[in-house]
Amino acid sequence: MVQANLPATLAGWLELLDHRHGKPIQLGLDRVARVLGSTADRSDAVIITVGGTNGKGSTCAMLEAILIAGGFRVGCYTSPHLLRYNERVRINGVEADDTRLVDAFAAIELARGAEPLTYFEHGTLAAWHIFCAEALDVIVLEVGLGGRLDAVNAFDSDCAIVTSVAMDHMDYLGDTRDQIGFEKAGIFRAGKPAVCGDPQPPAALVEHARALGTQLWISGRDFGFGGDRQQWGYWRYAAPPASGALIRRGGLAYPALRGANQLLNASAVLTALDLLRERVPVSMQAVRQGLMLVECPGRFQVLPGKPAVVLDVAHNPQAAGVLSENLSNMGFFPETWAVMGMLRDKDVEGVVARLKDRVDHWLLASTPGPRGLSASALAERLAAAGVTADIHCSDTPGEAYRVARERAAESDRIVVFGSFLSVSDVLGVIRADRH
Repeated sequence: MVQANLPATLAGWLELLDHRHGKPIQLGLDRVARVLGSTADRSDAVIITVGGTNGKGSTCAMLEAILIAGGFRVGCYTSPHLLRYNERVRINGVEADDTRLVDAFAAIELARGAEPLTYFEHGTLAAWHIFCAEALDVIVLEVGLGGRLDAVNAFDSDCAIVTSVAMDHMDYLGDTRDQIGFEKAGIFRAGKPAVCGDPQPPAALVEHARALGTQLWISGRDFGFGGDRQQWGYWRYAAPPASGALIRRGGLAYPALRGANQLLNASAVLTALDLLRERVPVSMQAVRQGLMLVECPGRFQVLPGKPAVVLDVAHNPQAAGVLSENLSNMGFFPETWAVMGMLRDKDVEGVVARLKDRVDHWLLASTPGPRGLSASALAERLAAAGVTADIHCSDTPGEAYRVARERAAESDRIVVFGSFLSVSDVLGVIRADRH
């Protein structure tokens, strides 16, 4: 039951948390650790922490789907959300309802006392509170930003996954891959297994694992994949680095998630589950079923109908490069219409450089908030990046999408990308139009 002086609705809580703390991002574990220590929230579940620059959401979705198919009770915490905050907290694939979240926010509010918490920190502790009230077998936690000082790192994982290391959030994590890799490696634990899905990890990440005594499996060295158009196979060595018996799993259906990079994520997932098999033994039947059924909206999501509509939350150069590769594999489309909105602290020029050869028309949108970038400012940065194609500016991504729908031929395609905000706004328009 929520006390009278606290918000009674989820919307009320989100508004309160969004405006209470002076900084939307404030890295550090001390505040979260102190509040966590004042609660009785504990769990015996196996914890898998997922960090990395790109691919975290897809990796969490695959873990969740496979473990549920295997009969395990799974809690999954991800961020950010696309349409509803409830998407962030799931139990066995079902989003927590408003009442559950309101009660959890209230419990953390009472526990924190005078301790200041950011929006993300309060939400992370609330998710943990919900998970601890359930008899869960596995909890999957997605890192919000970085790793070492992210609120999720307050919980000791039994296995950590770093999906990739690329240049993003440089204001917080450093301006080299080594610095960013070190921050990502902060989720590793001594004597516990860790998986790196990046085939070329920064030296600092590898060295941190070695110094800590973490058992680190690296993609391409200790595990990997191969396949043809019908199926794929997975392999790994029994121990890193590249030693012991060679273990193989063949005849796997491709993940339901589209994109050439998904086998990188899937092989990292299978490695992590293999390393945890004594506590959570997963059958190959569960692996196959989970991969066939997995869903992760906004990750190279191709909607049915004409013109083709692609939704992708790509917002940094590495992700834009993957999106470009995926677009090239889609087949022929006479013209591509890009609906893009980005935050001002992102590498706009780097994103555009990887996609400008795939795009015929740019429909730019303003993004809200203190980190938002206006469509006109975005147009200036595209011009600076050498874009000479048609450019149109709109107030919102939803408006830009409607312009694209009006102008695109049935045989064309529309690609929405640049931020979670852009994809979220367009998804809202699509759903409204359907009703």
